[in-house]
Amino acid sequence: MWNFASYNLLSSFSPAVGLEHFHCDMKRGYTRARKREPKIAKLLKQNNTPQQIGILAQKGVYELHKDSSMLHRRDTLQLVIETIQLSSYSDVVRERVTQILNNYLENPILLGKKVIKLSRGDEGFPEPIFIQQGNYLFNLYAAIDCIFVEEDNTLHILDFKTGKTDFDRRQAYIYLLAASYLYPQRKAIASFYNLENCKHSEAITATAEVLESFQIVMSRLAKQHQQDLQRYRKNSADFKYIFPPNPGVSCGFCPFSSICEFAVVEVAA
Repeated sequence: MWNFASYNLLSSFSPAVGLEHFHCDMKRGYTRARKREPKIAKLLKQNNTPQQIGILAQKGVYELHKDSSMLHRRDTLQLVIETIQLSSYSDVVRERVTQILNNYLENPILLGKKVIKLSRGDEGFPEPIFIQQGNYLFNLYAAIDCIFVEEDNTLHILDFKTGKTDFDRRQAYIYLLAASYLYPQRKAIASFYNLENCKHSEAITATAEVLESFQIVMSRLAKQHQQDLQRYRKNSADFKYIFPPNPGVSCGFCPFSSICEFAVVEVAA
């Protein structure tokens, strides 16, 4: 497999600041090295409510802007709900996505913007960006939700969020690094917007020196991950040493706690 790096891989290696106690490298092992095992694949499919909400929210925003008249119709909400087939999902997903759509209709933040890219949310992996760092080659994956052009011609990369997760500046750096390859002659900034709580981050920028340093970090990450996978394939018995566990509070939020021998399970008094 070709060496690659992405924000998902970065966050599975090292957590965002303040989330260290939730991090467990063994989860990366289950997700990346053992994902094709039937019991692992089944657990991964079961733990998809947050992903469903995120994808459907993105689809909803996409549909609202695909037709310029959609934001001005009385039946807009119902039309979008039908288009994204929201009725086929669980009660939790339907309720949260409906609220997200209501929030956006009250404050359509892309209205009047010069949008040059708006993802539908279900396109799958984005086209990889081929990067050479010294003698090392890897693909960078950056799934960009939206890009619009500011009045001064700056590219503004906007990432939509759902749930309670805080914004991670490292993800913005990945977007800015990607933009430096995709739009090398353009100035770019990045920001986050939570579609559920309507919270907007500050605009994030990065100098060429910062992006160069971050590219080195991502190249090392890609290399380390491939080395870990190769070690596991050579000796699967070393799984717990290659992907060491961090049992504790994180077990309560881990989809693999039911099969993990190191999981700490709280027992009711």
